[in-house]
Amino acid sequence: MRKQIHIIVCLLFLAQSNSLVSQITDSLMVDSLASTTTKVEEVFPPVREFRGIWIASVNNIDFPSSANLDADAQREEWIELLDYFQEMGFNTIIAQVRPAADAFYPSKLAPWSKFLSGRQGRSLEKGYDPLAFMLEETHKRGMEFHAWLNPLRASLDLNTKNLAKTHPFHTHPDWMVPYGGKYYFNPGIPEVRDYLTEVVGEILMTYDVDAIHFDDYFYPYKKQGEEFPDSVSFAQHGFGYFYVKDWRRSNVDKMIQSISTKIKALAPHVKFGISPFGVWRNQDMDPVNGSMTRAGITSYDDLHADILKWLENGWIDYVAPQLYWNIGFAPADYQVLLDWWSGRTFGRHLYIGHAAYKVGTDKQPEWSERDQIAKQIQLNRDSQLVSGSAFFNAKAVRKNPLGLADTLATYYENPALIPPMAYIEMPVPLAPIFTRVKRKKDGVKLKWEVLRKG
Repeated sequence: MRKQIHIIVCLLFLAQSNSLVSQITDSLMVDSLASTTTKVEEVFPPVREFRGIWIASVNNIDFPSSANLDADAQREEWIELLDYFQEMGFNTIIAQVRPAADAFYPSKLAPWSKFLSGRQGRSLEKGYDPLAFMLEETHKRGMEFHAWLNPLRASLDLNTKNLAKTHPFHTHPDWMVPYGGKYYFNPGIPEVRDYLTEVVGEILMTYDVDAIHFDDYFYPYKKQGEEFPDSVSFAQHGFGYFYVKDWRRSNVDKMIQSISTKIKALAPHVKFGISPFGVWRNQDMDPVNGSMTRAGITSYDDLHADILKWLENGWIDYVAPQLYWNIGFAPADYQVLLDWWSGRTFGRHLYIGHAAYKVGTDKQPEWSERDQIAKQIQLNRDSQLVSGSAFFNAKAVRKNPLGLADTLATYYENPALIPPMAYIEMPVPLAPIFTRVKRKKDGVKLKWEVLRKG
């Protein structure tokens, strides 16, 4: 009997000991993980991550650096830009090819951009196609090319003498409205939306771009004391809408849906992405869906861009909100907005737009911190719903303020693949038929035929 009791006591002691050991082990593991989070991130970087850089052509911000360069100098500059960002670990170029109703490619729908040659409508060199060259060099480096278009901005001032004869202002003056010292297409006119859809179609029919990309410019940012002059078109085309703002949103909705349909019809493998203003709506305007922000401008109410509707309807493939505020900025906190957008993607990809141009400035004290962008990238990576980042702009990154370029090069030291989009139906190529396999000293030589449908 004593022996049995002794055995039972020993077993109870061992059970308690194992439980204690387990608790100690768990505690040590938690402490270890907590202290090595950064190291784990460095050892196991993302295998797939969107790493984009915006290259702005308007006003020669990024490329070309001047409208006085010849074609050879432009080509050299583009190659140098690509080499720089490829070396840093970027995998996506977002290049502005339509700044203001003009084109960086030969077009039947728009004149040559003045940022290429110094004068709108003039080409640099016979047979020179800047977009074709930019695209070829980008793909040569294994990077994606997202063609960035500004759909509604028609000019950068009101001086129409500098607009080419083929500019839509001269061919369709009824499409234009002046606002804030610029001309804009009026999206309330159905023919305007058809035209802009054809602009996208022309690119898709000619160039093997990986995506069509729009930024935050839809209806223009409001100017104090100035109303967008579309009352006449509202009277003509606004039947069924009591409020002009609802009608304006419907116009942008129709434009986005039309372009989305065109892309899926002509090139279903091409993505359609939008980079909207970072605040959709404030919570005081929309208690259910609004964010805990106090932004003076919102995408929905002022730019008339209902991004959530486009995501929910599957009209766009990714959204890259411009979260151009620092962590802790009370009116629009980076982390608050990151969490807000993460919960409203409707299964589409979410990339975050970062304000590289603010680093090292005195806009807020936090932008003088060397690790502000690093913290933002880490927050992105900590979320399973964020698939990467994009930075505005190329020139700002290359200036390397507070070691920004060095930080990005460290985070992007290991190459990353572009995250796949399961909802894009890619055509499956037919399998090749091997006709000959020959062994050689330095390897194997294969010969095959490609089957063709029909």
